[in-house]
Amino acid sequence: MTARERVSSVDTAWLRMDRPENLMQILGIMVCSGRIDDERLKRTVAGRLLHYRRFRQIVREDTDGAWWVDDADFAIEAHVRRSLLPPPGGKHELQNFVAEMASTPLNPARPRWEFNVVETADGNSTIVIRIHHAIADGIALIGVIDSLTDDQADAPTNGGLSAAEPAERPACRQRDSDGGTGGGFWRSVIDPLADVAQASLNLGGNLWGQYLELRRDPAGLLDYASVARAVAEDIGRLALMPDDTPTRFKGKAGTVKRVAWSEPLPLAEIKAVGRALACSVNDLLLASVAGAMRSYLVNQGDAVEGVEIRAMVPVNLRQPGDREELGNRFGLVALELPLASDNPLARLHATRARMAALKSSYQAMLTFALLGAAGMAPRFVEDQILKLLTSKTTAVMTNVPGSPQARFLAGCRIEQQLAWVPQAGDIGIGVSILSYHGSVQFGLISDRNMVDDPQLIADQFGREFEKLLWLALLETPDRLADPLLVAHDVLTLSSMNRGHESA
Repeated sequence: MTARERVSSVDTAWLRMDRPENLMQILGIMVCSGRIDDERLKRTVAGRLLHYRRFRQIVREDTDGAWWVDDADFAIEAHVRRSLLPPPGGKHELQNFVAEMASTPLNPARPRWEFNVVETADGNSTIVIRIHHAIADGIALIGVIDSLTDDQADAPTNGGLSAAEPAERPACRQRDSDGGTGGGFWRSVIDPLADVAQASLNLGGNLWGQYLELRRDPAGLLDYASVARAVAEDIGRLALMPDDTPTRFKGKAGTVKRVAWSEPLPLAEIKAVGRALACSVNDLLLASVAGAMRSYLVNQGDAVEGVEIRAMVPVNLRQPGDREELGNRFGLVALELPLASDNPLARLHATRARMAALKSSYQAMLTFALLGAAGMAPRFVEDQILKLLTSKTTAVMTNVPGSPQARFLAGCRIEQQLAWVPQAGDIGIGVSILSYHGSVQFGLISDRNMVDDPQLIADQFGREFEKLLWLALLETPDRLADPLLVAHDVLTLSSMNRGHESA
């Protein structure tokens, strides 16, 4: 094990993005039934989380860059702590505490993560988790957190690790010598592409797209010119993309945040509606988010005619065997949310079409390359790159699959899970969609200067899904074949919606 490891350029970008008004930390909560045992929790975290070396390392910077260095003074007590909620200790007080944690920076003199245990008045315990984005992205961290949990309450603290197992997991697993592509020849091609992709703003997306395609199917990418044209078009679209329609969801950020979440929705029900309306679960949830944000603007008396805002949606770029690697391996695509229409089916169809177009683009690889370049460039160049990305965007949305079965942490059953990624620049809304144990949980984090009452949006999310559920139940194949009947149903639902919004 070396004395220090260089922080990757993409992880350096996230490290340097920290601002007092927008801290680059991933925030999560786990609501556990009953009172959790502090000592057992510490033993569990120490026995499992610390197998990932990043969680006992700090970042040191010098003239040669940023480095991961082992913390000689590491103590588990500094990272697994207990706090008290003010009375009455209910959901409102818990949300305020989570929001306060979102605005509180992690200590850079220690490894940048923390588990904070609070007890609520209903007799349950909630663990508020904060982990700096430089350590890993949300996909990797879901796996890390899942490794702390068990499928039964009485599982051993060490998770059944045998004495023969290695004492630690490396911070990043080493790749196969051939780069995973089937031969040394391709490694000689791929490695320079990866290096140049992160070092060049103009060619980064082009080379990075070729790089990933070579990794996936080295014999299949024959027409480099077509890839270059496609990436050039994506670069042009990103650079020339107009700024979002101004709304209260975007503006000058402050240091005070607000957090809210909805009641869980049954995942089986969501899947059934998706099948009935010929769309994916992701399309259905994103369209419901768009409807909830639109409803909030209408209730605030804001104009929604012609309003179209974008949400940055993370796209996982990991290979199937890379889930245990820490660090950041995702790109971003800018999804336009159709807020202008009061027709829920029109919003759903528009969302589905726009997501399909984004899936065939190189935008995710391009933004990954841009972040890599930002981490290598001087800070003023990084600021310009971030300004380009955030000026086009109003919200950040994540949709992460959790465990399909109930899990236990330190002997306590986990009832709810939520996680939020940070915002940057003038972005004022972070949306979290996380599935767990047959349910989908929707959450928001907002800047107080822009949205002081995000619970109103969170509550509306379920109502927007119910509209689509109502239509799915109503629109039988025979009925869908008659445009007049479909139009009647949509108009009826829109009328019901306007009555609710004006109430």
